[in-house]
Amino acid sequence: MPAVFAFADKVVGDPQTALFAAFGSVATLVFVDFTGPLRSRFVAYLTLAGAGAVNVVLGTLCSQNAWLGVGVMAAIGFAILFSGAINGYFAAAGTPALLTFVLPVTLAAPASEIPARLEGWALAAAAGICAHMLLWPARPRDTLRADAARACVALADLADSTLAADRAAIAARARTAADAVAGLRKRLLATPHRPTGPTGPTAALASLVDELDWLFSLLAPPAEPPPLELSRKANADAMAATIAVLRASAARLDGGDERPDLARLDEAQEAVALELAGQIPELPLPDEQALEFALEPAFRVRSISDSVRQIAGYALVAGAAAAPELDEPDMALGHSAGRRARSALQASKELAVAHASARSVWFRNSIRGAAALAVAVYIAQRTGLQHDFWIVLGTLSVLRSNALATGSSIMSALAGTAVGILIGAALVLAIGTHEPVLWAVLPVAILLAAFAPRAISFAAGQAGFTVVLFVLFNLIQPSGWEVGLVRIEDVAIGFAISLGVGLLFWPRGAAALLRANLAAAYARSADYVAAAAQLLVRGGDPARSAGAAEAAAVAADRLDDSFRQYLAEQSARRANVESIGTLVAGAARVRRTAQSLSGLGRMTDGDASLARCGANLDEDVRALRSWLIALGDSLVHATAAPPPHTRNTEGRRRLLECVREAVAGDDKTKLRPALALLWASQQLDNLRRLESHLGRHAFASEGEPLTR
Repeated sequence: MPAVFAFADKVVGDPQTALFAAFGSVATLVFVDFTGPLRSRFVAYLTLAGAGAVNVVLGTLCSQNAWLGVGVMAAIGFAILFSGAINGYFAAAGTPALLTFVLPVTLAAPASEIPARLEGWALAAAAGICAHMLLWPARPRDTLRADAARACVALADLADSTLAADRAAIAARARTAADAVAGLRKRLLATPHRPTGPTGPTAALASLVDELDWLFSLLAPPAEPPPLELSRKANADAMAATIAVLRASAARLDGGDERPDLARLDEAQEAVALELAGQIPELPLPDEQALEFALEPAFRVRSISDSVRQIAGYALVAGAAAAPELDEPDMALGHSAGRRARSALQASKELAVAHASARSVWFRNSIRGAAALAVAVYIAQRTGLQHDFWIVLGTLSVLRSNALATGSSIMSALAGTAVGILIGAALVLAIGTHEPVLWAVLPVAILLAAFAPRAISFAAGQAGFTVVLFVLFNLIQPSGWEVGLVRIEDVAIGFAISLGVGLLFWPRGAAALLRANLAAAYARSADYVAAAAQLLVRGGDPARSAGAAEAAAVAADRLDDSFRQYLAEQSARRANVESIGTLVAGAARVRRTAQSLSGLGRMTDGDASLARCGANLDEDVRALRSWLIALGDSLVHATAAPPPHTRNTEGRRRLLECVREAVAGDDKTKLRPALALLWASQQLDNLRRLESHLGRHAFASEGEPLTR
């Protein structure tokens, strides 16, 4: 930044070029740091440079008319902020993209100044891209992918111990796997934005975290092994194939070119189903409970192998490779480039429509941010304050999730600004207007200003940037300590605007939104379970199940966004975040169960010939759906969680009896539907057992309900 600023100031000799070169360098080098493959990063920086150039032109053209500036600021501010819901790169580029419009629109200038301003931005963008690509170009390893690879290895080790029936090793490796999966989840939540996109590697990586958590729950060994295990050899072969696929997926996530052997896994799954179907009619079991107990190992193996197949697909897509069919087909990379592009555009449109709701964190924050920036631009243009763009920058820097967080940021920012003014004033008094000394201080001030916000605190960052402004403006137009008074006046106005807008728009913050989105996630996932079960039992048009799946996915995305926002607020410190996280994970567990039921439906190839048997599942499905919706309502209305519903033992008995009769006959076409119904029954029973666990965690903090 000092080099670009020096070139613009001393060689080009235009104050507009120098100013835009200086702040453009801050925008490209401090406010954004794209991660990922080298090519993706390069394209992202080029895209930011192009968007910034357009914003510089628009901002300059709008700077002569306050109302025009306000209207365009609101539209551009909303578009930039809301685009973060579609793609992680857009989210990361939000602040620098806004800066490229804020700076020119608040510094009134005629259209004749556009070339000089574009020259400054071009210098900054070119130098910034070169610095990102050439100075320490080897980016650190994608930590999330590395953590996912370690979790895959830990889960493979646990599966290996389970296959060997080594109880001591199982206990130790279960703890290791739990730590690995929990660490991965923590890493995901620590990222500023969920690494999602409409399609492709980023979306796959985010889904991979949820799938690994689901797999860990399946690998947890039963308290006692069953006295009779059906399909013992086939189960062992399937577990061996599962372990191999997990290890290959881990290697792929670590940057290798291994490809999981999914054909072997599919063959092992088929062998389990065929062997099990042949054994059920011959069993002289005394009762249905004993039959269900004997089926449990095969059910676990089937569920584990299904989950591992998903993990392998996500690992391949995360590495930009062609993948098999996944539960989210838009991720698949095996299509042509044109089809992928159309798929990405369609998915982006669907994401935008899905988040265009008051329940979306992105929508709320975009509306609030656009309103705050528009008001700040109007006041900046009308008041005629010196360096009035800092009013808008101050507003931009403290836009947070609610009024309380904004107030906290105001105090931190003003305190940091005050400290910066004292330090900067002392420097100016000591240095005076000696240019060589100011030039020598500038690189050190920039280093501290860029480093302090993350390494020390927000207030320290404000202090650092205030010192930078002292030096910068005393180089452009020497004015001594008076710069500090201008700085604190403009920043205070900007923060006051941000506080006012925060109070006006949704002052309750993320807690209420989190409750509503938890309820919506449980309700939509419960609808998905019911639709998938209906399709499995009775067949029919799969469009209903697909629609329920899409609604559940949208609700899950909104829940994730609101949970992240809740964690970012100080109010989260007063609550038991672990219990809230359990409720969030519970919603994901319900949705994943629905996906498993959909997979069982594919196993039958649409054959619903055992609808008579499957009708015995109806009561369990209705009771489960009602309980999940009631749980969400209890969170929203601060009431006690509903008691777990009673298992329909009579319906389960009739189902098992009906299935045994079906597979005992000569009609082999009934074998697959029969197994699918048995496994569906066990999936639903797992959810029923989860109810008491979720009900306990609904009271999350110090004996008080989460909803207070």
